[in-house]
Amino acid sequence: MPGNSQRKGAVRKTGKGVGQGRTAGSGGRVRRGLEGKGPTPKAEDRPYHVAHKRKQAATRRGRPSTGSRDSRPKTGRPGSGPEWVVGRNPVVEALQAGIPVHAAYVAEGAERDDRLREIFRITAETKITVLQTPRADLDQLTGGAVHQGVALQLPAFDYAHPDDLLAEATTADAPVVVALDSVTDPRNLGAVVRSAAAFGAVGVLIPERRSAGMTAAAWKTSAGAAARVPIARATNLTRTLKAFAEAGFAIVGLDGEAETTVDALPYADDPVVLVVGSEGDGLSRLVRESCDLLAAIPIGDRVESLNAGVAAGIALYELSRRR
Repeated sequence: MPGNSQRKGAVRKTGKGVGQGRTAGSGGRVRRGLEGKGPTPKAEDRPYHVAHKRKQAATRRGRPSTGSRDSRPKTGRPGSGPEWVVGRNPVVEALQAGIPVHAAYVAEGAERDDRLREIFRITAETKITVLQTPRADLDQLTGGAVHQGVALQLPAFDYAHPDDLLAEATTADAPVVVALDSVTDPRNLGAVVRSAAAFGAVGVLIPERRSAGMTAAAWKTSAGAAARVPIARATNLTRTLKAFAEAGFAIVGLDGEAETTVDALPYADDPVVLVVGSEGDGLSRLVRESCDLLAAIPIGDRVESLNAGVAAGIALYELSRRR
């Protein structure tokens, strides 16, 4: 304690009365000693810190890093950034399907087999970058998934803005747009995109929340159609449907209990937004209230409902046939 040092020559300070034995303050000496030294450097800029070492390692591998655990690539979250395809069979299937790939990763010392040779062949032919990385780093990148020594990093999907989709749709002759309400299965989304391309729809509209995104599974199911059909993401689906309605679109929702059937829709020559709900819950209340008309697909008694991909395909076919 200052003033009470036991070293030779030290002077013990004493006081009188109340507070006897208390020592004097620093008189601002400590504060003055800290002046002019600036803010504390970031963790990644301190040579002795683990974040600095992580940043250097990432730089050597050719990918940027902020040195923070939260900045590592996220896995499997639609719309949140890059997605990963891991495992030898899934990687081969993704490459054969022509899914867009940012880079391929192969763990050091990975066992060579026919699948890995096929991966090398396809990446060479399509000029996809292949990066060799320590297995521990690949574990970290893929969030601990069972990658079998190989993984693909997909680029974040480039969604269109709903306003741009509306502007493009208004220039078409009797345009059709497909909107999905709470469809969370990416394979259903991919099937809808494929049907939209097959029957001439202008684009697909999905909400940002409680909805599947264009993941690897959606890309694969779309059979490449996602590269040709604009897919827009709406912050508020109900508000976006209202904007389409104000632009002259008829909002038609699919509902198994509706009296009108899809083969008798009255909007054969009008701009239409076809809204498809989830298989379990159907259309949400606000979306249902936004519809000008509800239409049903007649099915047999042995099946309760159709999944979103099949329902959208049938309805799009009927619209296309009537036009």
